[in-house]
Amino acid sequence: MLEKDVKDYGDLVFEEIKEDPPFMGKIKNPRYVGSANKKISEAVSQIIRDGRLCVSLGGDHAITIGTLHGHAQAQPDVSVIWVDAHVDINTPLTSPSGNIHGTPVSYLVHELQEYVPVMPGFEWLKPCISAKDIAFIGVRDIDPGERFIIEKFGLKCFSIHDIDKLGIVEVLKRAMDAVNPHRDKSFHISFDIDALDPTFAYSTGTPVFGGLSFREGMYIVEEVGSTGLLTAIDMVEVNPELGDKLFQERTVASAVEVLTAAIGKRRHGNFPSFYDLPKASQTVSTADL
Repeated sequence: MLEKDVKDYGDLVFEEIKEDPPFMGKIKNPRYVGSANKKISEAVSQIIRDGRLCVSLGGDHAITIGTLHGHAQAQPDVSVIWVDAHVDINTPLTSPSGNIHGTPVSYLVHELQEYVPVMPGFEWLKPCISAKDIAFIGVRDIDPGERFIIEKFGLKCFSIHDIDKLGIVEVLKRAMDAVNPHRDKSFHISFDIDALDPTFAYSTGTPVFGGLSFREGMYIVEEVGSTGLLTAIDMVEVNPELGDKLFQERTVASAVEVLTAAIGKRRHGNFPSFYDLPKASQTVSTADL
C-alpha cells in the first residue's frame, strides 16, 4: 500500500499543424513536435517547481525533449538515467529514419550544439545538459552516427553486453556514480518500455530482442527512486494498439509496475504509516461473551 499525494495535471492537447513539411526533406513533423515539446517543457517545469515528482506518460521518446528541458529549467543541475534499447542521440543530420524520436538527446546536450541545425518549431530550444550528465542502460541497437557520438564525447553507455558481463547491480552503480557521484543532484529517469525484452513489453514501436528482464528494469527504478532524489520519470513508447491482447496487457502491466516501483512500491512489501500491530489483549474471546 502506497501513501502518495497525487495530483493529475491532466492531458496536454497539441494543436495540429497542417503545413509541416519535412526539414531538409527528411526530418518528419518538426513544427508539430517542436511546438508540442515547448508546451511539455513548460508543464513539467511548473510541476517540479510545485515541489512534486513529475510522471510523464508518452507517446514516443520525442517527448523527452520537453520533459528533460522542463526539468532542467526548474532544477538546472540534473542527472539523467536513460533506460532504452536505443540511445536516441542521432542528430537530424545523422538520422537514418528522419524520426525525431530517434534524435531527442542530441538537441539537449551542450557538446552537440554545433552539429544540430535549428529546425522550424525548435527555435525556443537550448541545450540544457552536458555529456557527463547522462548515462544509458540496456542499449542494444545503435546506429553508426550514434556510436561515433558516444565515443567522441565519452558518454556513459552500458549495453546489454555490459549487463551480461557485470550484472545490473554493478552497471547501475557505475551509471549513477558517473552522472551523480556525490548524490547531490536530482535524477531524471527516461524509461523507454522497449528497454525490456519483448517477452515483457512487445506492444511498442521498435522492440529489440535480448533486452532487460522485468526484474532488471524494476531494480533500476527501485534503486534510483530509493535515493530520494528522483524528480521526474518518463514512461514512453507504450502502444497498447500493437500485438495481441496478451502482449498488450503484459506491456501495460510492465509499465505500471515500473512506474509504481520508481515512486516507492517495494517488492519486499509496504505498509501504511498508520499501521500498528494489533495486541492480543484487544481481542475478544468467545469465553468472554
